[in-house]
Formats: sequence, structure tokens, C-alpha cells
Amino acid sequence: MSLLIKKILFTAIFNSCLFVLLFIGIQNSSNKSKVDLLLEETIELPISFIVGSSFILGSILGSFIVLNTHNE
Repeated sequence: MSLLIKKILFTAIFNSCLFVLLFIGIQNSSNKSKVDLLLEETIELPISFIVGSSFILGSILGSFIVLNTHNE
């Protein structure tokens, strides 16, 4: 299996596990807030979900940047 496929597979599995743990962790979260987007606002979401999903998205995007720089 090539190194690139291993890195992508590891990133997908790792971030999927983080996402599952995020949902387990926010079961009893009572602090809710809205995210103000440019044109609209979202529904009220738990603050822990907003922070956790931002972390996971950053982890995914950061892994793609690392994958692209090693291929040059």
C-alpha cells in the first residue's frame, strides 16, 4: 500500500473517531450558542460541538496541506 493512501486512511479513521467521541461527549451539554455566518445564523448548537467540529475540520485541512507539500 502506498504511503499516500496510508496517510489518507489514517487521517480519515482518526478524524472519524474524533467525531464519534465528540457526539458522545456532547450528550448532556446545556450551553448553546448560534454561529453568525456572513448571511445567516445557524440554529442553536452546543458550544462544545462548535469548538470540536472546528478542531476536526482544521485537522483534516492540515493533513491535506502536509500531504500536498510532501509530494512536490
